[in-house]
Amino acid sequence: MTNFSGKSAVITGGASGMGAATVRLFTAAGGRAILVDKNRDLAQTVAEETGAIAMIGDVSDSSFCNDVIAAAVTNFGKLDIVINAAGIIVRSNGVGTTDEQWHRIMNVNVSGTFFMCRAAIKQMLKQGAEDSAMRGSIVNFGSIWGDLGAAGVAAYCASKGAVHNLTRALALDHAQDNIRINAVCPGEVNTPMIQSERNEQVTPELMARLASTVPMGRLADPAEVARVALFIASDEASYMTGSLVNVDAGFTAR
Repeated sequence: MTNFSGKSAVITGGASGMGAATVRLFTAAGGRAILVDKNRDLAQTVAEETGAIAMIGDVSDSSFCNDVIAAAVTNFGKLDIVINAAGIIVRSNGVGTTDEQWHRIMNVNVSGTFFMCRAAIKQMLKQGAEDSAMRGSIVNFGSIWGDLGAAGVAAYCASKGAVHNLTRALALDHAQDNIRINAVCPGEVNTPMIQSERNEQVTPELMARLASTVPMGRLADPAEVARVALFIASDEASYMTGSLVNVDAGFTAR
């Protein structure tokens, strides 16, 4: 891993899955982090384990996102990195998706990502001149389903497609401001989300069936995606902006 000593980050969705793996790897590499999540108990557990600061709230609330970025500056003196891993899923086709489900997934996955990006960019623009060293880096969590589409998850696909194009647009907006904005796009990852909201019981057989759809024949460990997200966030990826990086064991290569 890159050495993140002296670096500060805000990591949303940091209480479980890929977000928690990102918090663990970032802090283990010397970074200081604010962990954002709605789940107080899990967030406090990861915070105690890693030394991160837990902030409990909903990223779909723009005021909360502003408060998170302000807290990062108060605690760390600056903001180097934001990783937007918070997200939810609705397992339904378009006809079966309710208004409430549609609005909620868009509020969290799209608006939450936008609100945190907007607050972060405003702060990063204050952190140096345009010709200075890199002001900051943002990594959004997209998905392979944001480009490919998939049956039975219409709202989720739409939300991640929006995150992808939001990432590209913001990257172009700030390419000359020394603020890099990219996205990591996971495939099938062994997280609580992959097991959630299913109509059938989650069994080892179901998980094996999901793994069989992947060219490498297995689900990703959350840390495998987190390592890519942190590379993209790091100074070592200094010539990357507006990129969508698939981490999918060859799924989209077919």
